[in-house]
Amino acid sequence: MSDPVTTAVEVNGFSCRVWTKGSGPKLGFLAGFGGLPRWVPFLDALAKSRTVIVPSLPGYPGGGLGHTVLDTHIDWVLAVRQIVEKAGLVGADLLGASVGGSFAAEMAAIFPGHVRKLALIAPFGLFDEADPAADPWAQRKDRVAGLMCADPAQWEALVAPPEGANSIEWPIEMTRAAEAAARAFWPLGSTRLEKRLGLIEAPTLLLWGDQDAVLPPGYAEKFAEGITGPAKVEIVAGAGHLAYLDQPEAVARAVLDHLS
Repeated sequence: MSDPVTTAVEVNGFSCRVWTKGSGPKLGFLAGFGGLPRWVPFLDALAKSRTVIVPSLPGYPGGGLGHTVLDTHIDWVLAVRQIVEKAGLVGADLLGASVGGSFAAEMAAIFPGHVRKLALIAPFGLFDEADPAADPWAQRKDRVAGLMCADPAQWEALVAPPEGANSIEWPIEMTRAAEAAARAFWPLGSTRLEKRLGLIEAPTLLLWGDQDAVLPPGYAEKFAEGITGPAKVEIVAGAGHLAYLDQPEAVARAVLDHLS
């Protein structure tokens, strides 16, 4: 497989990596918890029929230190808007997972002209005391893999140091990614997104792993019920919170069918 083309955009004076691969209509992807330290098979499956554009969020691998100037939720939303615009994704289809899914939903709600169709994989943003989400920041390191994926080896492969990585700097980068997510979503992943879901009119697909140990699959219906536009829920068998790592082909197929 060929490598993606790597470029960068500047957001608030900090550089954010942008990966691009494939051909066809543009599809933006905002990654989940931990970001994307490396290109994954899921993105190759999408790139068979789409131009897949994958910007890194501030603080995540490839996103530099830009999270340090984002003090409020609106700071994060506006930073993501800049990324979407500068990456050439205005008016394109937008896919987001986990933390990235919450920001993709915000884009569709607050800047509706920026998103044609929306696909969300277990997005953060809601919290139901009767059906509480897990707190990924309160876990021991050895438990995180089992929270993120049905097959913990998928998470371990994602966050393993890439070839040539500095053995001292790499753990710092992974800690920084968790810190960035915490700045945006701690505590408990809630941003009161339910107040804005009704503004989403874009056709929306909600994908949820049947073994999601972070956000119970019942949250899928909570999102669907709040969205004004047509919303469809699909449960992915054999998948955890980051379903695109556990079941890349099945998740890519569902996304592409929705966007066609």
